[in-house]
Amino acid sequence: MRVWKLVSGILSIILFAVVMFQSCAAGVVNALEDNGGISGSVGVIVGILMLAGGIVSIATRNKTGKGHDIALIVLFGLAAVFGFAGYGNYSDLVIWSVWCLINAVLAVVSIIKNR
Repeated sequence: MRVWKLVSGILSIILFAVVMFQSCAAGVVNALEDNGGISGSVGVIVGILMLAGGIVSIATRNKTGKGHDIALIVLFGLAAVFGFAGYGNYSDLVIWSVWCLINAVLAVVSIIKNR
């Protein structure tokens, strides 16, 4: 699980830049169309949670215990819930939400495996 935490942390940090760029573009589109969409703002929240989850994942990959895995479940789980709930016209947010959900599920697997 250490290798997966390192890889998912690095990928989450890299994907943070992509999510933030797309979220800003979606926010501009929402503002220009004046359609009341919130998907750009939700994307920013998902991106920040992905960045935090990636940092925690890298920083705690060699630790024992459950605390860091619970933190990963909370961070990536919240990002997935926000992403699925508010994707609107920014449909790529579903892809990033699935990535966050996969990371949350793997943190649960890590807790179960390290009993």
